Amino acid sequence: MDKLFLYLKYPFVQYALIVGVLIALCSSLLGVTLVLKRFSFIGDGLSHVAFGAMAISGVLGLTNDTLLVLPITIVCAILLLKTGQNTRIKGDAAIAMISVGALAFGYLLMNIFSTSSNLSGDVCSTLFGSTSILTLSKNEVWLCIVLSVLVVIFFIMFYQRIFNVTFDENFARSAGTKVDMYNLIIAIIIAVIIVLAMNLVGSLLISALIIFPALSAMRIFNSFKSVTVSSAIISVVCAFTGIIVSIMAGTPVGSTIVAVDVAVFFVCFIVGKLKGGMRV
Repeated sequence: MDKLFLYLKYPFVQYALIVGVLIALCSSLLGVTLVLKRFSFIGDGLSHVAFGAMAISGVLGLTNDTLLVLPITIVCAILLLKTGQNTRIKGDAAIAMISVGALAFGYLLMNIFSTSSNLSGDVCSTLFGSTSILTLSKNEVWLCIVLSVLVVIFFIMFYQRIFNVTFDENFARSAGTKVDMYNLIIAIIIAVIIVLAMNLVGSLLISALIIFPALSAMRIFNSFKSVTVSSAIISVVCAFTGIIVSIMAGTPVGSTIVAVDVAVFFVCFIVGKLKGGMRV
């Protein structure tokens, strides 16, 4: 405990915990909606797009890759939503096309234009997360705080409409809800969260932050509200625990957080078997 309290005094640890908790909170709120809409892998697809965008920013030598990665990821989120509504190309096929293409394109660029002596290490840290979460600047922390607050405010203000869009788009449309607009906003917010989460868990593990807390909560609770609240609590606790364990044990941050999420899911699965909960 003395060692833990000593680490908590360092600003870089405090920054990592703040950003990790905020990202986990935002991803869990919209994760319930994505899981229920059977669109869980949008996070996986967009994370691969972010990887490709990071490769492009590396080739261009940009010092702040967020300025390029964020717009590209948002544009692809919009394209993914529009393509998924095409009767010829279903949502899962659109995600597969964009994610695989972006991942291959990004890795190709990193190989052709690489200026690093440790290409495999750079690729591995980008895909699975690295210690960059522990080197956040104040500006990056404040950016995360502002965007996270906006996401939470949006979710609270439009909770009922998000609920309607999640469960029955046709009914929501007949009731006057602009379904396409809300789907578009949700896709854009997910893109923002993914770009912020790249430093936390890496591009290949981002979807775990979206899927596992929601599925864990659904093992136990039945209503949308209770699932959403419990998912947020589970996600925040897992992220906090994962970061602390990672710092104390010297393990990769992203993999440790996901491992904690998996462990909690199995606990919730057992509890759900005994109690009975929502099945998705």
